Amino acid sequence: MNAAAEKVALEHEAARIFMRHYEQRFGIKMRHIWHNEPRRPDVSCYYDSQRLDLEIAHLYGSEAEAMHILGRELSQQTHQELLALLRLPVEQRMLEALNRIICNKAQKYYDSQRVWLVIRNANPLWRREDMLAHCDKLHLPKLHPFEQIWVVGDMLGISGILPLFPLTLLHAEATLC
Repeated sequence: MNAAAEKVALEHEAARIFMRHYEQRFGIKMRHIWHNEPRRPDVSCYYDSQRLDLEIAHLYGSEAEAMHILGRELSQQTHQELLALLRLPVEQRMLEALNRIICNKAQKYYDSQRVWLVIRNANPLWRREDMLAHCDKLHLPKLHPFEQIWVVGDMLGISGILPLFPLTLLHAEATLC
């Protein structure tokens, strides 16, 4: 599978996992995934019969961690970068990576009426509970194009989904724990 096909497959899988969890949790049907061309968010679906666009991102940590997680061949330099990362606190790496994704995606323009950002955590060192415990340290830009921001807690979605924005959803989540 080439890189572009792998990216589309990962995005569709992330969207499917998110949509299944959201539907189970809120009882609102999310159906019919299709992939979009550039300038539009990655994936579109129907949210209770209304079109909704999902911008999908994967949270790996660093480029070196992404290569390792995706099973790429690692150079000696990449091995050394991974070893150096072990010296940093896990929570610090998680927050920096999450903030970087949100900030980068917030600067993009999306040709969409309604777009949600869905971040799928791919790093096995982090879980939904870790993100919830440290979400008060996130830096959400004041201006961004997202109606909602969600995290899928792990690659398979076993730990569930976590709302990061709007803050009312996040605060409601925190009171449930």
